[in-house]
Amino acid sequence: AGFIKSPLSQKRLTQDSVELYCEAIGNPIPEIQWWFEGNDPNETYAQLWDGARQDRVKINATYNLHSTSTISIANLTGDDSGMYECRASNDPDRNHLSKSPKVKWIRSQANVFVIERPEITAQVTEDDGKVTLSCNMSAPQPTITGHKWIHRDKILEQDEKSGAFTSYTINGKKEEHSGIYECVYEGNPQIRGQMNISVAPQVAAYKTSEHGNEGDTGVLTCKNPSFPAVTTWSWYKSGHGVSALLENASGRYIIKSSGNKTELRILKLDIEQDTGDYFCNGTNSFGTRNATVNLRVRSRLAALWPFLGIVAEVLVLVTIIFIYEKRRKPDEVPD
Repeated sequence: AGFIKSPLSQKRLTQDSVELYCEAIGNPIPEIQWWFEGNDPNETYAQLWDGARQDRVKINATYNLHSTSTISIANLTGDDSGMYECRASNDPDRNHLSKSPKVKWIRSQANVFVIERPEITAQVTEDDGKVTLSCNMSAPQPTITGHKWIHRDKILEQDEKSGAFTSYTINGKKEEHSGIYECVYEGNPQIRGQMNISVAPQVAAYKTSEHGNEGDTGVLTCKNPSFPAVTTWSWYKSGHGVSALLENASGRYIIKSSGNKTELRILKLDIEQDTGDYFCNGTNSFGTRNATVNLRVRSRLAALWPFLGIVAEVLVLVTIIFIYEKRRKPDEVPD
C-alpha cells in the first residue's frame, strides 16, 4: 500500500470543526484507519471510530479502485489538539489479534492545533442616517493580517490592517440594510464575528394590482426582503368597511407561506365576490407590517371585446359604403 494523498496540519479555533483527508492505493485495496495521540506526554495512540468523542467524530471511507477516507471533528475543544495519524495496510493479517502483520501499517501524520477562541464584541449604532458596524477582538489575539466585512456572501470592504478594532459604515436607513453581517479577521486561523441588523418586516407586494378572468385561479403574492424572516403571515380582504381574515379551511382560498414569501390562491374567481383590495400581513419579533394588492376580475368575454369592436367598425364602414353607393347618382353617359 502507498499514500497518494496525505492529511495536512491545520490550526483551528475552539467550537470550530476540522476535516482531514487521506487516500491510499495498493493491490488488494488497502484498509484505512485513523489514530490519535494527544499532547499529554503520557498519552499513547488510540484508534478513532465513527461516533467517537460523544458523536463529534465522523469518518467516511470508500473503497473503489483505491481507498479514500475523511475524518471530521465538530465543536473542537483544547483536548482535540494533537497528532492525527492515517494508517493504511492491505496485509491479510493486519487485524489479527495474535499474528503480527507481515507488512507494517504505513502511516501519514498531521498536527491539529486548537487554540482558544478570542471574544469579539460586535456593535451596531445609528446616527444621522448612517449605520455603523464595529467589531473589537479581546486578548489573546492571534496574528491579524487584515479585515473583511461580508454581507450575503458579498465582500463589502477589506483592508490589510493588523488592529483588533474594525468598523464599517452604511449610508441609509437601517430598514434598507437589514441582515446578517460578518467581520472577518484574516490570519491563521481566520476568525469571524457576526452581528444582526434586525427590523420589523418590510412587506411589499410583487404587484400592487392583479387581474384575473372569471372562473380562473387568482394568485396574489407578497414578499419580505428584510431580516429577520416573518414568523406569521395572514391575508385579509376588505369589504363593507371591515377586513375579513382568509383561511385555507374556507375551501376557495389556498395560502402558502415561508419566511420571506406568502402566496394567496383564489379558486374559481367571481366578479362580484372577489374583486377588491387584499392585505398581506407579516409579523416577526420586531413588529408587524402589511401591503395591499388590488384584484380586478374580468368577465370571460372580456378578451372578445376588442375583436367584437373591430368587427363592429368593419360592419359600420361596409354599411356606409353600401348606402353611399346606392344613393350616388349614376354618371352621365356622353353623347
